[in-house]
Amino acid sequence: MTDTPAATFLSDPFDDDKLREECGVYGVFGIDEAANFVALGLHALQHRGQEAAGIVSYTPETGFNTVRRIGYVRDHFTKQSVMDILPGRMAIGHTRYSTAGSKGQTALRDVQPLYADFAMGGCAIAHNGNITNAETLRSQLIERGSIFQSGSDTECIVHLMARSIQKTISDRMKDALRIVEGAFSVIAMTRSKMIGVRDPMGVRPLVLGRRGEGWILSSETCALDIIGAEFVREVEPGEMVIVTQKGVESLRPFEDRDPRFCVFEYVYFSRPDSVIGGLSVYEARRRIGAELAREAPGEADLVCPVPDSGTPAAIGFSQASGIPFAMGIIKNQYVGRTFIEPTEQIRDMGVRLKLNINRAVVEGKRVVLVDDSVVRGTTSRKIKDMMLDAGASEVHFRIASPPTKWPCFYGVDTPERAKLLAARMTEDEIRAFLGVDSLKFISLDGLYRACGSPAGRNAAAPQFCDACFSGEYPVEPSDARARGCMRMPEDA
Repeated sequence: MTDTPAATFLSDPFDDDKLREECGVYGVFGIDEAANFVALGLHALQHRGQEAAGIVSYTPETGFNTVRRIGYVRDHFTKQSVMDILPGRMAIGHTRYSTAGSKGQTALRDVQPLYADFAMGGCAIAHNGNITNAETLRSQLIERGSIFQSGSDTECIVHLMARSIQKTISDRMKDALRIVEGAFSVIAMTRSKMIGVRDPMGVRPLVLGRRGEGWILSSETCALDIIGAEFVREVEPGEMVIVTQKGVESLRPFEDRDPRFCVFEYVYFSRPDSVIGGLSVYEARRRIGAELAREAPGEADLVCPVPDSGTPAAIGFSQASGIPFAMGIIKNQYVGRTFIEPTEQIRDMGVRLKLNINRAVVEGKRVVLVDDSVVRGTTSRKIKDMMLDAGASEVHFRIASPPTKWPCFYGVDTPERAKLLAARMTEDEIRAFLGVDSLKFISLDGLYRACGSPAGRNAAAPQFCDACFSGEYPVEPSDARARGCMRMPEDA
């Protein structure tokens, strides 16, 4: 392994050092004031994207109605003046987290749902995931006369639909989605239908729910709970569901593929009160912590989570190890972006604005800190320093995921590979870099066991997408590879 200066990983001191989902999608069909329910659903999906949100509704009297805004759902879609713009019994919505290249600089034209008029009528589209051949498709479409209005890969789907010769919007969507590569959970709305589609491997989640006579499509089950809807089932990998007044029709427009659901949804992305594949996300995280305790036990006085995402795993670690659980770190729930000019001095306090050590609990104690992941290591170093400043005698890190060595190209905001700590260092080098007494990651097999595969990972046919850990990409990220995103400096 090559020596890597600490500055490489500490270039953005205010970064909170987490992988981020890029978006969540939500749709309501056949319910009065549908947009109000979509706003509630997007609020429950806010953890999947905090940069921007949008809602499109439809009513025969006014046609398609659109509101797209930068910022939190609560900042815009709780105002009656805004919701009055969105009448109707059908609506779809999207909450967005921008990609690494435009983080914090979301343009309104990129906010979804996107809307287009076709010969047979209008269509609004919201997309969770990432199209890995979008740059290639975009170049080809521009050469053939397409004019793009946004920087979103989702717009490729719109232009491909426009070029299809099929007679219905759902058939044009089939044509378009057979051409794109990568991961997608898509919700679309026409004048009479709501359409939901998952890519053939089902990398990103999508579920179907019901409330009375109405139907709901959502990225997660927690967003069904918020409106009192009943979970019906998951939209299956490679399935297209078409919701009309007659009910739900199921189609299979793609060739069959082995499912490869994103395992990181269990580790971090999904809310702990959601259920995926019949397994509670909270229970999966608790099992991960228990598995980690069996794989990497340690002598300590306390097990403390790095809140909030590390809490279920820390509970599992405590239960399996017998080491008492304690809230050694308290999170300030009211801090988002820095509220004062981020000078160097304030940047150095960035983590303290969000987290504070519970000195009375940790002083003089040997502490096991359980976190969901280590990406750049910036926050982990600061938390360790804060623990020692508060009087902890030893700090041991246990990480509820394997080392993140590879970027994700299927809908997750991931740094380029050269900025991933585990891509440049061994586990022992990471321990020394963080300055902790010990460091252990859960094994890939242990993660699989905790997520419902008792025999561990099937190397010949992995049950999940785990490319960020293994480097085995189920769909070739052709655009990213061409840009050199996976090369290390010495490979250039």
